Amino acid sequence: MQTYLTDTNILIYYFNGDLPIPVKKKVEDVFEESFQISIMPKIEFLGWKKHTTETFQTAKRFLQLAKILPLTHRIADGAIHLRRTTHIKTPDALIAATAMDHQAILVTRNTQDFKQIPQIHILDPFDAP
Repeated sequence: MQTYLTDTNILIYYFNGDLPIPVKKKVEDVFEESFQISIMPKIEFLGWKKHTTETFQTAKRFLQLAKILPLTHRIADGAIHLRRTTHIKTPDALIAATAMDHQAILVTRNTQDFKQIPQIHILDPFDAP
């Protein structure tokens, strides 16, 4: 079984119904296999300013389906190392360090945010098979 870690942008695209059918299928396959997020996407997704009261509640219920991986000292140390050795932003460093710590493939459309980290494996569901 493959382990995945879903980035915030994929959560938002999926939640808003903004995915073409083949991409939606890939994302649903990822969710079925391993619907995990780090604590950072939970904060970003639920803190999204475009939520109404109703969509916020729906988003909370949606995230109950995911395994939310906590921030640990080891992940924090990994994020610190990434921040010191690359130009990656703190939220992305936390997400990347979580994926690396759990040996998970990061599912994201923002591949540019993580391109400077050669040890991370990325799946962009928008890419052709």
